[in-house]
Amino acid sequence: MYLKNLIRFQWPGILWAIIILILTGVPGDFFGGINTSWKWQHTDKLIHLFIFAVFSYLLLFGHKQQYPGTKLRYKPLLFALLPGVFFGAFTEMMQQLVYRDREGDFVDFFANILGTLSGALIFYLWNTKKHG
Repeated sequence: MYLKNLIRFQWPGILWAIIILILTGVPGDFFGGINTSWKWQHTDKLIHLFIFAVFSYLLLFGHKQQYPGTKLRYKPLLFALLPGVFFGAFTEMMQQLVYRDREGDFVDFFANILGTLSGALIFYLWNTKKHG
């Protein structure tokens, strides 16, 4: 029953995680005209930040839907932050060890963490202003 409810309410976050795995596994030259200049590197970090912000936001949104009326405290935040950090590390390890023509990067991992924190902060601020 718990697994069924978890999937029922967390399917957006699960789907987004699958999309992240696909996107982080695509070889860099797949997108064609993208070069490796500083401008692209900067954009790449923003993309990492964005996709992990969405991921943690979706996890928290699903948690709130699964447990309505529960105040946003440390448990829901940990529910988004810990998976976000571990999943961010996992995607970088997959890039380094499994995916072809990809490399894991500590700066990308840091952007993943910042994205996870940003998504949780946005969710927290949005929901405390709206309901608090």
